[in-house]
Amino acid sequence: MFYLSRIEHTFRVPPSLLNLPIEEAIKGELEKLFLDKVIADLGLCVSVYDIKSIEGGFIFPSDGAATYTVVFRLIMFRPFVGEIIAANVKESNATGLRLSIGFFDDIYIPAHLFPKPSSFKPDSNKKDKGTWEWEYDEEPYIIDGIDEIKFRVHNVSYPPIPIEQPKEAKPFAPMVITGSIDEDGLGPVSWWVDAEETKES
Repeated sequence: MFYLSRIEHTFRVPPSLLNLPIEEAIKGELEKLFLDKVIADLGLCVSVYDIKSIEGGFIFPSDGAATYTVVFRLIMFRPFVGEIIAANVKESNATGLRLSIGFFDDIYIPAHLFPKPSSFKPDSNKKDKGTWEWEYDEEPYIIDGIDEIKFRVHNVSYPPIPIEQPKEAKPFAPMVITGSIDEDGLGPVSWWVDAEETKES
């Protein structure tokens, strides 16, 4: 789920930071540049792990900033396909579920990756919202949004940035995780706790 990525980057350190120890100044600039940002094919940066080397410090004519080339490592969040992750329900509508793990919310379980047969029950008080229900052995198993949900990573994608976006469109997500709950042991954890209790009784 988390990886170390080694990166080399050249950037300016503004004059206002040159009174700080150079590593401290550079780490602060790296955090501004990369923290909570998605890098295509690498994932979401959650921390600057360390700085391996610093070279340069050149100040070009008419520019008070110093330019450095830095090699550093970032801690990246990038689940692998097939990994099982626990998350909480953020949204539930007719297309499926949107899940959150706290620091990342763009996790989607589309309806075709639910256990079958599953059906959606609209909420008359909330437009486009509702609950999903899986029927097994004539018993309904409801995704009520309270339980933690375990899902298997089906795909991780990095959509291209749109040139134009309609006003009614949802905010652009630079990284999207698609998951599946169509296996034994996946879905709300209470499904399987209840199943074990039923077997024991």
